[in-house]
Amino acid sequence: MASPSGTPTKITQGSPTKGGIGESTLRPDGILKVTGEFAYSSDMWHEDMLWGQILRSTVAHAEIVSIDTSEALATPGVYAVLTYDDLPTDVKNYGLEIQDTPVLAHGKIRHHGEPVALVAADHPETARRAAAKIKVDYRELPVITDEASATAPDALLVHENRDDHHAGHVPHPNIVHRQPIVRGDVAAARERADVIVTGEYTFGMQDQAFLGPESGLAVPEEDGGVHLYIATQWLHSDLRQIAPVLGLPEDKVRMTLSGVGGAFGGREDLSMQIHACLLALRTGKPVKIVYNRFESFFGHVHRHPAKLYYEHGATREGKLTHLKCRIVLDGGAYASASPAVVGNASSLSVGPYVVEDVDIEAIALYTNNPPCGAMRGFGAVQACFAYEAQMDKLAVKLGMDPVEFRRLNAMEQGTLLPTGQPVDSPAPVAELLRRVKAMPMPPERQWESSEGADVRQLPGGLSNTTHGEGVVRGVGYAVGIKNVGFSEGFDDYSTAKVRMEVVAGEPVATVHTAMAEVGQGGVTVHAQIARTELGVTQVTIHPADTQVGSAGSTSASRQTYVTGGAVKNSCELVREKVLEIGRRKFGSYHPAWATAELLLEGGKVVTDGGEVLSDLADVLEGETVEVEAEWRHRPTEPFDLRTGQGNGHVQYSFAAHRAVVEVDTELGLVKVIELACAQDVGKALNPLSVLGQIQGGTTQGLGVAVMEEIVVDPKTAKVKNPSFTDYLIPTILDTPSIPVDVLELADEHAPYGLRGVGEAPTLSSTPAVLAAIRNATGLELNRTPVRPEHLTGTQLSEG
Repeated sequence: MASPSGTPTKITQGSPTKGGIGESTLRPDGILKVTGEFAYSSDMWHEDMLWGQILRSTVAHAEIVSIDTSEALATPGVYAVLTYDDLPTDVKNYGLEIQDTPVLAHGKIRHHGEPVALVAADHPETARRAAAKIKVDYRELPVITDEASATAPDALLVHENRDDHHAGHVPHPNIVHRQPIVRGDVAAARERADVIVTGEYTFGMQDQAFLGPESGLAVPEEDGGVHLYIATQWLHSDLRQIAPVLGLPEDKVRMTLSGVGGAFGGREDLSMQIHACLLALRTGKPVKIVYNRFESFFGHVHRHPAKLYYEHGATREGKLTHLKCRIVLDGGAYASASPAVVGNASSLSVGPYVVEDVDIEAIALYTNNPPCGAMRGFGAVQACFAYEAQMDKLAVKLGMDPVEFRRLNAMEQGTLLPTGQPVDSPAPVAELLRRVKAMPMPPERQWESSEGADVRQLPGGLSNTTHGEGVVRGVGYAVGIKNVGFSEGFDDYSTAKVRMEVVAGEPVATVHTAMAEVGQGGVTVHAQIARTELGVTQVTIHPADTQVGSAGSTSASRQTYVTGGAVKNSCELVREKVLEIGRRKFGSYHPAWATAELLLEGGKVVTDGGEVLSDLADVLEGETVEVEAEWRHRPTEPFDLRTGQGNGHVQYSFAAHRAVVEVDTELGLVKVIELACAQDVGKALNPLSVLGQIQGGTTQGLGVAVMEEIVVDPKTAKVKNPSFTDYLIPTILDTPSIPVDVLELADEHAPYGLRGVGEAPTLSSTPAVLAAIRNATGLELNRTPVRPEHLTGTQLSEG
């Protein structure tokens, strides 16, 4: 079949050769996106395509008594209706690590919105009407919504017959994974403490709230396979899960990345991928599925809500003595990335501080709440909220400045983490705190003017609720630590194919990876690396697909590190081959070909002394050089399941924030005036993109601090606010000034010394905002998000 319209096109960047590493080169897709011409996955079109629709459960926990599809099948324009019984193979489940998620529900419903049946029709409205005609008879069961109901002696099991590799070390079948970390002697250290503070913290369920809902187009192939055009974060992981369910070898499931409208972890798991392929193979026609926003809230995982119980001790001089903590993460109905989130939450639960005696436990639960998995900063975000609140409590109790207290206890290069792993690259925690505190403060009472109050600058904004009465300013600080890349022994690598050839008399490099460009700017950085290493002006970025080796997931701040490393590695190998061709062609004309260090710069071959030996086009005339190579970072190892010891992480990133807020204490309204940030990025490969990542991550942390939360009814486990009408995210009117101070302290183990950037600012922005609101109000505020009733003491009705 012909390819659909709207498929990704090759992006060629032309710019001066100087547009290499360290330059703020512009994104090749930027103009297309701001003008509306960029092809997202929801724009895919095929002339004879059908539309797919998913019927989802209306209850959270139930036995399926019967499913009647006859009326839907009889609807004119319907080509297929599929249920669990129509799946083509014995492989009917999928999952990132634990294959516990059914393609379609069978026998039992485990969460509100679970897929039950599929419809393919010739019009999207026909498909929706037909899906609504499917009759499902449920016998509802009691819901499991928290730790008490999940681990009670008589608790129902969310998964009755667990056989995954975590099942043997958890104390209850409704616990997905448990990771303790024990080091030193907490009881003895507690005796040495002059002050002890405790806290119980609640972190709400956050949605990734990406711009583009889940969508894709599956096109059946003449060889019996299928070609899926999809918005995802990890093409090869999708492929590994999809092919067995379809009963096809992986080489008959071709995948091409379509335009991705944001991800933040929400596209790491499958959504409609298998469903579209099943319908395409059943009907023999291309099938497109596009979620609406309501479906999207049910169609992807969310950030784990958490309960965190912390105890810290310190001496009267301000040195931390011990930490005892317990972190309970709600993983919802299916495992997704919960084991990795548990590993991050436990291993990073101390924060960027020196604490020698710790007793830590982190668990993730199976419940009937919505499934939770990867989201920007996963695991570390929840922990940072709690340990930073504890730092402020300790500073108050000791009568110390909160920043100086943190600096006194800050880790540095060489510090041993609670897992026993040394930090072997720069850890400028104290310096980041010093810098962010030293940044100029925004002016007081910015809303005042000669004409009166500018309500846009006040809490409540254009709702015109106050003119400054009862408005109090607060300032708060926070700092966080986030691991970079996949951890705990995961074989974390990436692949890149790089080709050099002459096109229209000019040397051109083509970079081909399976990296999912989800907005982070990887396509820009790959071109910069190629220009730097190969000395060319023209770089073509090939569309990402599964015709090249895996690039892993666009998550964990790893892509620039790992896929950037693979591109650099492949470019270096290409460069050696190009120079070998030059030596063969022209070596006899100049001794420097054999004796000098040779470089590729500005489309020429030059010596390290700057002498030009040849044009690259002359060297490559009649030749094509191509290399496909992998790149791996240093190995990690699993944490010990009893003690939590082990070299589990490969790199760390650090960011510090200062939040300035103004609070209307009478109405409970908050205006975040500024969120200043200082962050170490190792090496800013593209300074403009780095700034965008820091500001974007900061804003996402602001959202969970004061507005974002998926609300689940504790009695029914149903989602109460699956829309942007009721689930609020920051708009430009909510986004404060975000000045950024960037440090570049190279990590010698990483390509170009770089350090993953995108997640760290999401950690510390949330607790900084909470600290500032506490400073303004004097309230304890131990949950996110902060709501007006938490500030005024007025309890709003559930209605």
